[in-house]
Amino acid sequence: MNRPFATIEENGSPLKVVVVGAGAMGRAWLGAVEASPLVELGGIVDLDLAAARASAASIGKPDLPVGAGTAELASDVGAQAVINVTVPGAHHPVTTEALFAGLPVLGEKPVAATVAQGLSLAAAAEVTGQLFMVSQSRRYNAQLFAAKAQAAGLGRLGILSADFFKAPHFGGFRDQMDHPLLLDMAIHQFDMARFLLDADPVSVFCEEFNPPWSWYRGDAAAVASFEMSCGQRFIFNGSWCSPGHETSWNGAWRLGGEHGTVLWDGENPPTSESSQVRTDAGAAGEQPAVADPGAEVHGSLREFVLALRTGAAPMGQVHDNILSLAMVEAAIESAASGRRVRIDDLLRRSYDRAVLDERRPDVAAVLASWSVDGSFSAARLGSARLPIH
Repeated sequence: MNRPFATIEENGSPLKVVVVGAGAMGRAWLGAVEASPLVELGGIVDLDLAAARASAASIGKPDLPVGAGTAELASDVGAQAVINVTVPGAHHPVTTEALFAGLPVLGEKPVAATVAQGLSLAAAAEVTGQLFMVSQSRRYNAQLFAAKAQAAGLGRLGILSADFFKAPHFGGFRDQMDHPLLLDMAIHQFDMARFLLDADPVSVFCEEFNPPWSWYRGDAAAVASFEMSCGQRFIFNGSWCSPGHETSWNGAWRLGGEHGTVLWDGENPPTSESSQVRTDAGAAGEQPAVADPGAEVHGSLREFVLALRTGAAPMGQVHDNILSLAMVEAAIESAASGRRVRIDDLLRRSYDRAVLDERRPDVAAVLASWSVDGSFSAARLGSARLPIH
């Protein structure tokens, strides 16, 4: 569903933005902003002003305006949009502040720290009429788009699997997280699966565990089986403490359909093999033409600007993206309970929490308008692919 939002007329000038968050990811986004002709960096926001100044100096702009308040700095420099690269716990307050200051937001994943907070942000986007887009950066990969295009020739799709095996020694907060793999990484593969299948999650059964040699405090390995809305199954099998023959950071994928299979190792162009006899004039082995989505954060930044200029709905618009975080929360709940979790059930509980926690009357009114007899269905998020249970 295309949810309308305010656009910014093209006037020949770059879109002026402020970046909120001066950590490692913030600096990565500063590089993307500096490399893009579509945007102009107006300033950096961080509670740690010294970190903000250091980030400005690192890109050769020591005199760039910095500040601790998003709306205040954006107003001071005449910014037209915000890029939110704060930690997940700050996503909700920072994005809310920006939206109600009349500023569209491009935010790092996840949409928020919880699905309940994500629902609050979706309602805030409706109240303000501003675009809130989540950057699921690994969707922006030409090889992923090629894999999806190849799968289109395989008839009905049945099963998708993603293997993810890495052994990174991060140090710091990831080593101490309760669910390091599912919370910090698997959302990428879960979101990519939704893209490849053009489907959304219905339920999940997940087992989470920690190998005895793991250097993580929390469970660093998981196997999850999702039922998807068109009847397919998506299987995620992963570990963050699996040295040797490591996969790509994108994972290694197999997509099986009625007439064949697509393989993608996450780093090289995908391949496909089909049993279907070609009846068109194309040569055997011909690959479908694929538009270039751009590369990772550069691609999501480009789509964000294009959406604001044209009104075209981007990938990652908040209502749709909530379902990727819901897959993570449902997988964690399934692992803890030992039972299959229905996505609608999780969303309804999250909706109740969002209503209970909401402090803005205007956002609360929008949330209330979503309920039917006090309940909430995933279909309200706007995906025609999800059945109402």
